Parts: sequence; structure tokens; C-alpha cells
Amino acid sequence: MLSLFGSLLILSGGLLAWQCHHADRQRRRDTLNDCVTALEHMSEEIRMARTPLPQLMEKLARDCRPDAAALFQKAAKAARQGEALSVVWKRGVETLPLDSKDQETLMGLDLTGDEENLRKGISLAVHRLQSTAEEWERRRPDEEKRAAALYFSAAALLVILLI
Repeated sequence: MLSLFGSLLILSGGLLAWQCHHADRQRRRDTLNDCVTALEHMSEEIRMARTPLPQLMEKLARDCRPDAAALFQKAAKAARQGEALSVVWKRGVETLPLDSKDQETLMGLDLTGDEENLRKGISLAVHRLQSTAEEWERRRPDEEKRAAALYFSAAALLVILLI
């Protein structure tokens, strides 16, 4: 009876580990998609409405999930207080749950200068982030299968060792 209970606990632990892994990957995907969407919207707002960056970033923060929203809120607050936007932006990007390549892409975004240069930088960043998102989606089924196999195989091995 004790072995059965231990086996159930081990299997549920494997399931919990898989769910945590899946939730982390989903959080990364959502953050990446939020950044892409927000930057696209930022480019359009700069071109069409010429909205000042602090107001624009506050507006973008309202439309994003918590991770990306925090980045835009910190940047807006810094811009309103007269801090160097690029420094706050880079610090905020470091906290995002993204791969280092994607963080470097966002850190390389120069939020100073004229409208044309700003839009070119945003377009380049959006293009790079979109290609990363497409690559993630292409690899997602295989990675999910591998992760599930890893967690459930490990749990099954532990159950076998327990019995």
C-alpha cells in the first residue's frame, strides 16, 4: 500500500514538473508575442499619431501581459522623470523571460533620435523577434513531446525503482 501511494506521488510529481515546464514555455511565448505586438503598435503610433513615448508606453503597457507590461511601465515612468530611457529600457529587458538572443535584440533598440530612425530600429527588432517566434512555433510540437517523454519517463523509472 505504501509503495502504491509513493508511486502515485512520484507520478503526480512528474506531471507537476511537466506542467511547470509547459507554463514557463507559454510565459516566454506570450512575452515574446506581446513585445512583437507592442513594438508594431509603437511603430504605427509614431508614424500616424506621433504620440510622445511616455504616453505611448503607458498605453502599450495596458495591452500587454504582466512581464511586457512591466517593461513598458518602467520605461514610461523613467521617461516622465527625465531619466535616460535607454538605460531603463535595457534594465527592464534583462528581466524579461526571453532567450538571450531576443533580449539582445530588444536591448539594441535605440529609443532616441528622429521618427524615421526610431521606426527603422523598431522594424528591425520586430522582424528578428517574429523570426524567433516562428521558429519557436515550428519546433514547439517536438519540444513538447520531448519534455513530456522526459518527465514521464523519469517518473516511471522512479516508480520502477520504488517497487
